[in-house]
Amino acid sequence: MTSPRDTAPDAAAARTRLLELIKELAVVRGKVILSSGAEADYYIDLRRITLHHEAAKLVGQVMLGLVDDAGISFECAGGLTMGADPVGTAVMHSAVDAGRTVDAFVVRKAQKSYGMGRQVEGPSVEGRNVLVLEDTSTTGGSALAAVEGVRKAGGSVVAVAVIVDRDTGAKEKIEAETGVPYLFAFGKDELGLS
Repeated sequence: MTSPRDTAPDAAAARTRLLELIKELAVVRGKVILSSGAEADYYIDLRRITLHHEAAKLVGQVMLGLVDDAGISFECAGGLTMGADPVGTAVMHSAVDAGRTVDAFVVRKAQKSYGMGRQVEGPSVEGRNVLVLEDTSTTGGSALAAVEGVRKAGGSVVAVAVIVDRDTGAKEKIEAETGVPYLFAFGKDELGLS
């Protein structure tokens, strides 16, 4: 199980640089339809961040620091494919860089009907403390599906964490329905969005 360690000096610089990159690369202005079906005046395309050569490492550092600062210990990190996949991998690599052991996992949208018939892929989450991740959340649907999949696989979800919270009620919904804390690295106000 991992536990927090002091990463304050690097964490502040990583957070500042990641925010710059999100503003520069991921915020797309204009009318869009979100996965929830809602219409918005902007889109936050965090795959431009989580799959970016510089930003991906920063994502891992910032998300690991966020969870550490909340005092939450976990052994596995991941979420619903595909938004969470690179976030979980980034957290895993940052933990390894810090001398800690964290496994990543992927939650399929539905359980496989072939092979081993698993919904949660990767090292087993059974009996382990699990951090559910997402890049951003509007309705909380993806994170809720991941929590359900992890719990069915025997994992103990300790928190849900996202890179950017759109301030559309996902935090309240996820906390009410899962009973675990919802953490986010950046709010939409920090991105200059209203």
